[in-house]
Amino acid sequence: MDKLIVHGGHKLSGSINVSGAKNASLPILAASLLTKEDVILRRVPDVSDTNYMIQILSALGAEVERSSGTVRINAANIISEAPYELVRKMRASICVMGPLLARLGKAKVSLPGGCVIGDRPVDLHLKGLRAIGTEIDMEGGNMDMSAPTGLKGKEVDLRGKHGPTVLGTDNLMMAAVLAEGTTIIESAACEPEVVDLANFLISMGAKIEGAGTRRITIQGVSALHGTEHTIIPDRIEAGTYMVAGALAGNPDTGVTLHRVCEEHLQPTTDKLREAGHSVTFSNEGQSVTVKPGKSPVGCNIVTAPHPGFPTDMQAQFSALFAITPGLSIIEDTIFPQRFMHCAEMSRMGANMLVDQGKVVITGTESLSAAPVMASDLRASAALVLAALVADGATEINRLYHIDRGYEHIDEKLLQLGAKVERARE
Repeated sequence: MDKLIVHGGHKLSGSINVSGAKNASLPILAASLLTKEDVILRRVPDVSDTNYMIQILSALGAEVERSSGTVRINAANIISEAPYELVRKMRASICVMGPLLARLGKAKVSLPGGCVIGDRPVDLHLKGLRAIGTEIDMEGGNMDMSAPTGLKGKEVDLRGKHGPTVLGTDNLMMAAVLAEGTTIIESAACEPEVVDLANFLISMGAKIEGAGTRRITIQGVSALHGTEHTIIPDRIEAGTYMVAGALAGNPDTGVTLHRVCEEHLQPTTDKLREAGHSVTFSNEGQSVTVKPGKSPVGCNIVTAPHPGFPTDMQAQFSALFAITPGLSIIEDTIFPQRFMHCAEMSRMGANMLVDQGKVVITGTESLSAAPVMASDLRASAALVLAALVADGATEINRLYHIDRGYEHIDEKLLQLGAKVERARE
C-alpha cells in the first residue's frame, strides 16, 4: 500500500486545474447503461472510484474505452447482475440498480461497501424503487430486484433521517426516465451533482424538470439515445485546495484554481471569508485565488444538505481551525460519527474535543509531524492539509482512501510548491 510523506513548512503558490467531479461521474457512468448507443464522457477523473465503476460496467457487458479523461461506453449488450467482488469496494456502485431495472426490468446487486463514516443505509433507495413497481428480495447480502409488470411513475417522498439522499435521488431518477407515466420525487437532493446527472439524462432524451430543487418531475420515455457530456468541476476537490491556500498559501500570491464553478463553492467561500481569508473569483467565476488572512479567526460550521455547508468539507476545515487562533465548533448533522480524523490530528498536536456529533477546536500555534492513519476519503485530505503546516515530515498511511477521490493529489501539491512524495508502506 502507498503512503504519502508530506514535508511541512513550504508555502504554496501557483495554479492547478480542478478535476471533474467524482460524485457526478459515478452516477453518470452508471446512467450510460440506459441506452444501447454510444456515450462519451469528458473530464472523468482518474481516481479509484471511477475505475471501479468502469470495471463494474465492463463486468455487466458494456464496452468501455478510456483515454486520459475521456470515457466512451457502449452498453448495447448487458447483463443484470453486478459482481460482488467489485460492488463491495465502493458504495456508489449501488447506482447501477436504477439503470438496470429501467433497461432490463431486473437487477441483482450486492449490498455495497465503501469507507466507514457512519451508518449509510440503502433503505431510501429501496423505498423509491419499490414505489415505482420494483419487487425486492434480500438474500445472502444480495438485492434481487425485478419489475414484473414494468416500472410505473408515482409520487415518492425520499426524506430521510439526516435529510435528502443524493444517491437515492440519482437511482430513482435513473429508473424513472424509462418508467411508464410521471414520477415525482419529493424531498429530492438538490446537489450540483444531481443537476449534472439530470442534464446528462436530458441530453439523452429524458424529460426531467426541477433538478436542483426539492421536487423533481420525470416524464417517462420509451428509449434514450447516445450523447456526449462534460462532467462538472469537483467542488470538494476545489474546496480542499482552497483550504490549502488559506492554510499554507504564500500571503502575497496565494493559490489559484482553474476550472471551478463559483456558485457551487459558495458555502466554502463564505466560511473562508468569515475566518478572515481572501477569496477572489475571476469575472466569469471559473478561476479562484485564495490567500491566507493576516488575522484569521475561528468560526462555527453546521453541515447541511445543499445549499448548506457540505459534510464532505468539514474535515478539511478542522485542519484549518487547528492552527487558527480562538475557538471553532464543527457540527456534522449528516454523518455525526465522521470525526475519526480528529484523533489523528491530535497526535500532531491539535486541540480537538469530539462529543456527540460535534468537535470543539481550540487553535494552537503549531502542529508537529507524526505518523497518521487515513480512515476515509475526506479525513485523508484533512491530514494532508494539516501536514502541510506541521513541523517535520508527516507520514500518512492508507493512501488508497485519498486515491478514491483526489486525482493525482501528490502531483498537484508539487505543482503548488509543496514537498511531498509517495512511497510504499
